[in-house]
Amino acid sequence: MYDERLPGLRRRGFLAATSGAAALALVGCSGGTDDQAQSTSGTPKRGGRLRAAFAGGGASETLDPHLANLFADVARAKALYDKLADYGADLSAQPRLAEKWEPNKTLDRWQVTLRQATFHDGRPVTARDVLYSYRRIADPEQAFRAKASLEPVDLDASRATGERTVEFVLKRPTAEFPNVLAAFGAYIVPENATGTDFDKKPVGSGPFRFVSFAPGRSAVFRRNDDYWEGAPHLDEIEFVVANEESARVNALLGGQIEYAHELNPTTARAHEAGGQIEIVRLRNSAMQAFCMKTDRAPFDDKRVREAFFLIADRQELLDGALSGAGEVGNDLFGKGYEYYAAGLPQREQDLDRARALLKKAGAENLRVTLDTSAVAAGFTEAAGIFRDQAAKAGVTIDVKVGSKDSYWSDILDNGTLCCYRSGAMPIEAHLSQRLLTDSTTNATKWRHKDFDALYQQAQSTRDKTERAAVYERMQRRLYTEGGFLIWGFADWIIGTTKRVKGVETKAPANTLDWARFDKVWLA
Repeated sequence: MYDERLPGLRRRGFLAATSGAAALALVGCSGGTDDQAQSTSGTPKRGGRLRAAFAGGGASETLDPHLANLFADVARAKALYDKLADYGADLSAQPRLAEKWEPNKTLDRWQVTLRQATFHDGRPVTARDVLYSYRRIADPEQAFRAKASLEPVDLDASRATGERTVEFVLKRPTAEFPNVLAAFGAYIVPENATGTDFDKKPVGSGPFRFVSFAPGRSAVFRRNDDYWEGAPHLDEIEFVVANEESARVNALLGGQIEYAHELNPTTARAHEAGGQIEIVRLRNSAMQAFCMKTDRAPFDDKRVREAFFLIADRQELLDGALSGAGEVGNDLFGKGYEYYAAGLPQREQDLDRARALLKKAGAENLRVTLDTSAVAAGFTEAAGIFRDQAAKAGVTIDVKVGSKDSYWSDILDNGTLCCYRSGAMPIEAHLSQRLLTDSTTNATKWRHKDFDALYQQAQSTRDKTERAAVYERMQRRLYTEGGFLIWGFADWIIGTTKRVKGVETKAPANTLDWARFDKVWLA
């Protein structure tokens, strides 16, 4: 089962939830009291322990970075480990352990040069470590998240050409190969990590070193003074588990933690003007959509799909389902991301045009079932709002509420219309993973050989401007007749005490600066 808040994340609904602030297992102190004078300058202050609460995975949690699935897993992994690249705020790949990369003329071989960095035990990060890590991820006997992202790479043919240089041989031209280096879960571990107990003595190259780990309760990491990008401001970071949002909020208000991950819009609105905590909104973090199956009636007729595009009042959906915490969509993924086709006109509700299209398609008095679930914030609310909007165009929508535990697998192949959402990922990855004929998570069943050919053309195009033009052609096609009715982009919401400074506000969830604590300090 997959949770599309972050691409491919397994949902945590099966976890035994804790509740109340007493559920937090806190170690030590935060390095100061809440009544200390707050810093009014932008000058970082060194020292202290920051306590950050996330929903966790119970006793089965691990610090193996290649098994990271939940938000808590990822936050801990990026504190201990590095990737060769990571995604910037616009979802373009930014160098991390890789100092630079360069393709050959045909884009099927890439030379990657590593920066000078060391693991926590003092050993240098080398090309051998990189190849070992990627081959471990690609092990067919394992179920590591980044395996699918590494599929374009021929790891048997790839080789170290020097202590800090790797030649990656690809199975086909791949202009966006840096996205592979930034893939979710593609962390670099030491070459001898086979015998390492990741939960008792993990060795990474990240900004924090391991101190302790109690699965389902707490993980404590200490500043790595030798970190290649500079030592963190904090002495220590403690990740604590609180599965219920109320537990995270109560702990934040009670001074038991300084950082609470994942608040819902209603909670944020209630506390935003209260003065006790800071609300941080990470814009464009989650696409909100209705997914129409294009291979079956009634949505195998593009006139019906266009009619549904015109039925939606996007602002009403945003206000009603997300308490206004976000911005309206335009039926395209990745608003504000690299390659986004921003020049297309904003689609508005037009019920007269929608009724006319339905009449031409012979779909007057249409009745369809909309699958939804409480699996994600705003899903059931959005379903009810859209049902009422559709009624104004003569369409009857029957809302069917499914199981939170099986929703993502249920809707992938079944039904005709469903609520859908996705976390941040590059537009190229969205196209390749969801909209090609052989895409494994093709929820709209969009299968067009000419569209596949455009994707391959983009991947074979070295010039970025020319490549962007191909991506725009693909997006124009989806805007006109695709199966995703993308009505909004939700904010990702974090709460902190007023002592916490340096939290990046322009980083969508699942990017480099999201849940990144080496640049944060306590005032």
